Amino acid sequence: MMTSITHAITPPQPPVLAEVVRSGFVEGRHRGTLVLLAADGGVELELGDAEAPVFPRSSNKPMQAAAVLRAGLDLSGERLALAAASHSGEAFQLDLVRTMLSEHGLTVDDLRTPPDLPLDPVEAEAYLAAGGVRERITMNCSGKHTAMLAACDLNGWPRDSYMDPAHPLQKLVRMVIEEAAGERVPAVGVDGCGAPLMALSLTGLARAFRHFVLAAPGTAERRVADAMRAHPEYVAGTRRSDTWLMREMPGTLSKMGAEAVQAVALPDGRALAFKIDDGGGRALGPVLARALQLLGVEAEVLGRIGRTPLLGGGEVVGAVRAAF
Repeated sequence: MMTSITHAITPPQPPVLAEVVRSGFVEGRHRGTLVLLAADGGVELELGDAEAPVFPRSSNKPMQAAAVLRAGLDLSGERLALAAASHSGEAFQLDLVRTMLSEHGLTVDDLRTPPDLPLDPVEAEAYLAAGGVRERITMNCSGKHTAMLAACDLNGWPRDSYMDPAHPLQKLVRMVIEEAAGERVPAVGVDGCGAPLMALSLTGLARAFRHFVLAAPGTAERRVADAMRAHPEYVAGTRRSDTWLMREMPGTLSKMGAEAVQAVALPDGRALAFKIDDGGGRALGPVLARALQLLGVEAEVLGRIGRTPLLGGGEVVGAVRAAF
């Protein structure tokens, strides 16, 4: 009697995008997937399967901000940038969140973000040293949630269910994402802040960012892109690569997401998106700098973004470096 043995087919691993080099020895590798789009929107480089769905995490925030504009909420300038932000929890950012809450008749207690410390480690240390505790407002998505709540009040939509994927606002978010990416959302999860998380392919994510920078002036998408690029310190923070890139390369739109996701679009339509498979954030900078170089970018800021030193005994003994 023959015994049938079925062998599971292991999917191919993503390629190595970054190496961890200590004292001249490669002690680790970060695998991932990356796609580069040319100015005409065509795929210029694909490493790994860029058509497979991923959770873009906070790289979806520009689309979420565009949705609150389409819902009729009148935001501009720093306020609109903060609605698309993963803020660092710096004082000027938290002050504006409080101002926005007050302007729309909301309080900190209306937020449904989980209590958290500031995202930036330097800010978190200072906050704790001053006696601070985890709060909803210090969670990096509090600007986005303030805008979502204000859009609900404006339209008479229920507040208590605004994070339900079936809520009118979240249906609008999904529509904006699908239009910008040129593809359907294949899965919906729950993001770290509790809001619905719409999956996309990395190619779709890059297309979405390209769509935002090329959108006609006055459209919701272009208004978000313009606000983020004009006020990058509200999108991220003074010690963050998204801020450096948008400030020092005018016209560039950049937004990272948790679990090592990054999307960027240049003003002429060139764009990129990638995800580090293991969520290793230390690989983000080196991979981002190398990807931009492959798109033809030459800028001093790439050296700062791409620098991820490794320490030994308090001294630099190595670095995380791009491997493609």
